[in-house]
Amino acid sequence: MRVMLLGATGLTGGKVLQGLLGREEVTQVVALVRHKLPTLHDKLAQHEVDFDRLEDHAELFDVDVIICCLGTTIKKAGSQDQFRKVDLGYPMKAGELGRSRGVRAFILMSAIGASSSSTIFYNRVKGELEDALRDLDYPYLSIYHPSLLLGDRKEQRTAEALGIKAMPLVNRLLIGPLDKYRGIEAQTVASAMVNEACHLAAEPAAEQVVQTREYDEIVQLAG
Repeated sequence: MRVMLLGATGLTGGKVLQGLLGREEVTQVVALVRHKLPTLHDKLAQHEVDFDRLEDHAELFDVDVIICCLGTTIKKAGSQDQFRKVDLGYPMKAGELGRSRGVRAFILMSAIGASSSSTIFYNRVKGELEDALRDLDYPYLSIYHPSLLLGDRKEQRTAEALGIKAMPLVNRLLIGPLDKYRGIEAQTVASAMVNEACHLAAEPAAEQVVQTREYDEIVQLAG
């Protein structure tokens, strides 16, 4: 199975990359990056691309599964328009190219609360992407809705750092229908994505599947 990974330099994407490289079901990982990763592996095919011109690299999308962990913050992007480009424009273009090349599955890391009708800009953009991907009619579309991602980031996010410190206590209070808001380790999300992709290699979906995965299901998939 050949898997394309978008967002390999991020907190979760980096862990997805390591997980995919360690699985015998995966014969090649196609990583689209702005700058080469330090990771060296026989299965890893890195391609430095201009994400504003993904259509110039359509042939790279001849894979079985796309896993998308692309994402930024408004602070890092510099503006809402730039945030939309990274969190909506790039993944949507990748989805279109993948569908045109016959990719059979798309696994997306979105966020809890994502909705195209949300009054919160971040959630609205995430929801617009989900709607756009659903419209592409992938044979298999899996959308992950993690809450706060726990783990060591390369860049400092002050608000998230405060949330991470409080999360062990907060998680114990989030029970029943509120458990979907629990903070979750990025490694857990990554393991679930890798397991799901490899499961598709063993048992391809017989009919169209579109599903949203929240805390409990993500933990279960991670094993």
